[in-house]
Amino acid sequence: MTLVHHDVLIIGSGAAGLTAALALAETKRVLVLAKGDLRSGSTAWAQGGIAAVLDAGDTFENHIRDTMVAGAGLNRRETVEFVIENAPRAIERLIELGVPFNRAEGSGSGDLHLTREGGHSHRRIVHVADATGWAVQAALLKAAEENPNITLLPGRACIDLITGRHGERFSGDGRVWGAYALDETRGKVEKHVARATVLASGGAGRVYQFSTAPRGATGDGIAMAWRAGARVSNMEMMQFHPTCLYNLEVKNFLITEAVRGEGGHLLHPETGHRFMVDYDAQRMELAPRDVVARAIDDQIKRYGLDYVHLDISHQPDEFVRAHFPTICEKLLGLGIDMTRQPIPVVPAQHYTCGGVLIGLDARTDLPGLWAAGECSESGLHGANRLASNSLLECFVFGEAAAKDILDRWDTLDTPPPIREWDESRVTDSDEEVVIKQNWTEIRRFMWNYVGIVRTTKRLERAAHRIALLRREVNDYYSAFRVTTDLIELRNLIESADLIVRSALARKESRGLHYTLDHPGTLAEARDTVLVP
Repeated sequence: MTLVHHDVLIIGSGAAGLTAALALAETKRVLVLAKGDLRSGSTAWAQGGIAAVLDAGDTFENHIRDTMVAGAGLNRRETVEFVIENAPRAIERLIELGVPFNRAEGSGSGDLHLTREGGHSHRRIVHVADATGWAVQAALLKAAEENPNITLLPGRACIDLITGRHGERFSGDGRVWGAYALDETRGKVEKHVARATVLASGGAGRVYQFSTAPRGATGDGIAMAWRAGARVSNMEMMQFHPTCLYNLEVKNFLITEAVRGEGGHLLHPETGHRFMVDYDAQRMELAPRDVVARAIDDQIKRYGLDYVHLDISHQPDEFVRAHFPTICEKLLGLGIDMTRQPIPVVPAQHYTCGGVLIGLDARTDLPGLWAAGECSESGLHGANRLASNSLLECFVFGEAAAKDILDRWDTLDTPPPIREWDESRVTDSDEEVVIKQNWTEIRRFMWNYVGIVRTTKRLERAAHRIALLRREVNDYYSAFRVTTDLIELRNLIESADLIVRSALARKESRGLHYTLDHPGTLAEARDTVLVP
């Protein structure tokens, strides 16, 4: 099926994709593709907030320094300055769109309520209680749905980017002309052709057994860009959130950083010892995520624990309920009253700091392709993302991509004729169990071998298993019609391979990459850049 040509194709309906769409739609026709539901991406899951310098006692330089310290020197300074200096304007635009940020007590409709999170030297996090992402997603989506120049298509799983080699006259170049996508309802593959394509497809968290990421975070955009010929950078820098709820019935429920920011203590569940004093006595629970996650991981492994405790019950009941209404309600349903008792928590994969390499204009290596948000590596996060800088990156680089596309519009050629998707030599799968088994296997060995603490031997074992699975998946892909599960499995293998190759290439411990074989940090911070 061939659909109407749009000027710009955006893959992903989260904060980065919709920000770009709204900016472009003032003059261009924009198509937004979403895998599954329009709200199923990571944006809606973000409990924390958005970091911006809005307090009189705070400065851009403070926020820049905090970001660089968390990023262990691997950040690109020009990117950090660019994002942080554009943060207040991004907040203003969200307020204009109707995002109901919390206001300081007694200020009426005046000052925003600012909270503080791990790694930040000042209160600078604007939030909507503990469900900021949901409020942002709702506001952006409402604006996009009301814009006549934006078409939103849910239920589309992108398979691959369309490049010059897919043209009716083979050119072999890496110019991107859109994407092939599976209509998940009809089971048919469509081609979506455009003069410019923006990847805003999120991270690769589902490579891991324990993750706070939504089910669709399978590294699709990163894998597609890599296969098309774009470089990826710093894929070994996988952030683990220190505090995911430990509950055998409920998977992936995050306990936001702000619980520690508002005074929560991490305790040994049997002795009650506040153990962060043994790892980072100065910053305690407000140390950056990598430090806290490694500390919890060490406690769990050293003492044979299933979890540790996060306790904020020493704060007044009404304070806890007012700050964390969503979490309070969820936990009460599971028999935990966080105003009176501690919360059992474990680390879980949380954020992909690496991705498709982009510049300040959000441009990738491939002509016609831009990227923004978690699928990209802009240089903002470096070796570890500072809390609440992620949604901020989405807004700033979504805008940057739109601006660059509009500035260069007259240089972007009209798409050539593109071949239809060919499935004449494939049949329906007769053994879906292969996909489920391989998916489970990848996630388990990635957690065990490529997790919070790594060794060269474990990484090599993971690489060996990836090579075997890749052959199986490629055989399967060439023989059977595509399904969403198969598309995701193919992208999971690619993403896992990029993570392991990057981890093996880094002969030091820096930020999120901690290896027992190279515990020291090299004098010079260098990006791990993989070239197809």
